[in-house]
Amino acid sequence: MKPGVVEDLPALPSVFTPIIALREGGDALAHACLIAPEKGAGTLVWVRSWARAEAALVLEPEEALPAARLALHAASIALADALGAYGPPDIPLIFEWPNTLRLNGAVVGQTRLGLPPGASAGAVPPWLVVGMELRFAEYADGEPGERPDRTSLLGEGYDDLTPALLVAAWARHFMATVADWQARGLKTLAERYLARLDPKLGAGARRGIVPASGDLVLEAGAGRETLSLAEALA
Repeated sequence: MKPGVVEDLPALPSVFTPIIALREGGDALAHACLIAPEKGAGTLVWVRSWARAEAALVLEPEEALPAARLALHAASIALADALGAYGPPDIPLIFEWPNTLRLNGAVVGQTRLGLPPGASAGAVPPWLVVGMELRFAEYADGEPGERPDRTSLLGEGYDDLTPALLVAAWARHFMATVADWQARGLKTLAERYLARLDPKLGAGARRGIVPASGDLVLEAGAGRETLSLAEALA
């Protein structure tokens, strides 16, 4: 990929309609939330940038808000799968609860969740937005090495990838992940998410995902701890 060159988004299935491109500096999640009531499910918003990959997708869930938040876990799984298809196979990619992605031990990005204003926990939201953002170039946030706790895709050897390719791959993998979730149930989604969750979190404990809320449960001996997804995102 040539520095400074922004590619167009590759062709995507018709389920992603409309596709809206924002200029550098735009906020895909915020824009998707703004137009979600009018545009509806399948709307894909992405940011045309060379230094970062950012996108958001509008959904129309069928579950009440707590269960609908599980879409965030699906977005994280899809992002990991998309990265796995392009990057060096030996670089570890883990989730830091609940939605941060660490690549080779350093933060590279996150998935995001957008809700309607005043959404009630007891009601099915009219729409929901899942998003992702990843640092593509080191100097998007400063000089290389300035933040050792952060990394970038180019810094980790993703030389054959571009932000546009990653956005398209994430969108495709997200729909595949949701289809798998619907066909095989939450157990599959939970297992895939937990397989990448930081092993240091609840080390030695039995870990699980609550179907009704997406919360993380840690069980060790007679002890049980629940980490709320809603509180972690607040």
